[in-house]
This record gives sequence, C-alpha cells and structure tokens, in this order.
Amino acid sequence: MTRPPSTRRHLPGSPFNVPAKPAPPVEQFEVGDRVSHDQYGLGRIIGVEGEDAVLIDFAGQQGRFLSPFSKLSKL
Repeated sequence: MTRPPSTRRHLPGSPFNVPAKPAPPVEQFEVGDRVSHDQYGLGRIIGVEGEDAVLIDFAGQQGRFLSPFSKLSKL
C-alpha cells in the first residue's frame, strides 16, 4: 500500500524561502579603456573578444583575462 506524495508546508518565516539574488551584470570594456587589476596594477585594454575575454597591456606585459572580470575595474 503506497501513500500519495504529500506537499510540504510553506513556512513564510523560513530563511530557505529567500529568492536567490541575481548575478551582477558583467562589466563591458572597450579598446582603449584604462583599467586597474588587483595584482598587475594599471593597464589599458588592447583587445576585446566579445563578452568572453579582454587583452590588457600592463606597461609592456600583456595578459588575457576571462569573464567574469572580478579583479578588474574600469577607471
């Protein structure tokens, strides 16, 4: 003998009912933008690969950074 599946009670004060916060929008960069990186310092955007990656020149040292750009901020 099987029982029909029961529904769970909804508790309005439960901390587990909080909807997930939406992710912040990914910052958009353009060629020529000045940026600051937590580890590499100041740089300039020299290439943009869609929304996936950017190429940055840090005073002669170049780097490719993938989205999301968590350690990168536009100046």
